[in-house]
Amino acid sequence: MKSVLKFEKKGKLSPRFIGPFEILELIGLVDYRLALFPSFSAVYDVFHVSMLRKCVVDLTNIVNFEPLQINENLSYEEQPVEILAREVKLLRNRGIALVKVLWRNHKIQEVTWKREDDMRVQYPELFKD
Repeated sequence: MKSVLKFEKKGKLSPRFIGPFEILELIGLVDYRLALFPSFSAVYDVFHVSMLRKCVVDLTNIVNFEPLQINENLSYEEQPVEILAREVKLLRNRGIALVKVLWRNHKIQEVTWKREDDMRVQYPELFKD
């Protein structure tokens, strides 16, 4: 029972609060019955109001996603959304044209630099300008 109350971490690393959980019903004036996970089956599901904290929802953490088309070998093909920047990388005697590509289902921090020639061959719809 002691390991269940620690919620799988020991000492300073044990979480102070866990959740959020749905409130199922109000029992009395200050007790609430919560819908706990099945892994917490050893924990009694009625808590005093002093043990609960209000869950503040941060809408910036909500990610909109499109379902992925997964292949038979459990892989998927990356699809570019747009080209954010162009750059010419100068080597000793030639220049290589690079483009900064934003990919679908990735954040803006996860953009990558790709060769412009390769991207024009694979994704000509991005270069209509």
